[in-house]
Amino acid sequence: MDKLEVNIVELLEYLQDIIESAPKVPITGKSMVDKKEFNEVIDQIINYLPDQFKKAQWVMNEKDRILGDAQKEYETVKKETVKMMKHNVENHDIVKEAKIRGAEILALAQRDAKAIRIGSREYSNEILSELDKELEDKKSKLIQLMQKSFEVVAKEIDENMSNASITIKENIAELRNM
Repeated sequence: MDKLEVNIVELLEYLQDIIESAPKVPITGKSMVDKKEFNEVIDQIINYLPDQFKKAQWVMNEKDRILGDAQKEYETVKKETVKMMKHNVENHDIVKEAKIRGAEILALAQRDAKAIRIGSREYSNEILSELDKELEDKKSKLIQLMQKSFEVVAKEIDENMSNASITIKENIAELRNM
């Protein structure tokens, strides 16, 4: 054991003696120590520690900061990479060609839709025209039937009225002869 290790061990044993010989607080069982004396011993221990321990402590402290910085850098690079990849994909020839082909398909679909609309209008117009013609025919036939029926009814009414008139004239003549 070298002198450095002996001094550190002696100081740690001294701290242990301070704690063991310190007065106890009633009920709690805790010890009261002289804070100033305790801190002075700790400072002496720190001063005896070799520089490698101090450097190791500094490295440990810096580790978290370095990891944090690395994580931030990673996120930034990741975002930039995703952005760059999106840009490259959008500007790639296949994507451009797909956009052109998509526009062509859309134009073709719009043209087909227009043709279908025109065809359906023409079909509807044809059907409605046939329906109109059929209604006109039915109307003419109905009017002719109604005219014939009206003529028959009018003829019957005329005959009935004529017969009634003849009967009335006969009755008048009979009354005059009485």
